[in-house]
Amino acid sequence: MLDTPTEKTNPASLFMDWFLIGIQSFGGGSSTFSLVHQIAIKRGWLNEEEFVRAWALAQISPGINLVKLTVMIGYRLAGWRGIIASVSGLLLPSAVLTILMTSGFAAIRTIAWIQAMVKGILPAAIGLSFAMSVQMAHSIFISAHKEGFWRLGAHVIILLVTVLLMSMTGISPVIILLLSGIAAVALLAIIPVSDMEQVRENTL
Repeated sequence: MLDTPTEKTNPASLFMDWFLIGIQSFGGGSSTFSLVHQIAIKRGWLNEEEFVRAWALAQISPGINLVKLTVMIGYRLAGWRGIIASVSGLLLPSAVLTILMTSGFAAIRTIAWIQAMVKGILPAAIGLSFAMSVQMAHSIFISAHKEGFWRLGAHVIILLVTVLLMSMTGISPVIILLLSGIAAVALLAIIPVSDMEQVRENTL
């Protein structure tokens, strides 16, 4: 679970922050996730480790991950009122824009430059997803490095095996996440935490 902050955030200001995320997050998915990450860190809602933990929790339950992440952050900051303010602020702009765009897209979808623009969004979204993954992984591996060489190695092994399973098999991502969690519990339970001085001594 996420730690509860010492001070609650005003639901009205929370709504405006999420409204700004919603109105800027063209493309959804990766772009919205990137904005949520930036504002969450900038506003001090979560630190990097807490954000990664929240995102991991969002992925192991049914539903839309970004909405679940919004709910967790909103509840952490302002309780149930925070959930309502956060989810409303995030979804209101996209709901309105989707209605307007859907009504107008039929008239312009055959235009060549519109089709080219839509095709160009895909590689940009993939690049954005990759950059965000690297940024999130950085804090996790820094933390693992402080716990000791073997714990860092365990994280690297889990990462590589997960990438291989995702790229070479048709296994559901849910199963892969569950297997990764079980592997993490097993490996990290048997590998003791070492401080940096002990790690240096062992590697000399």
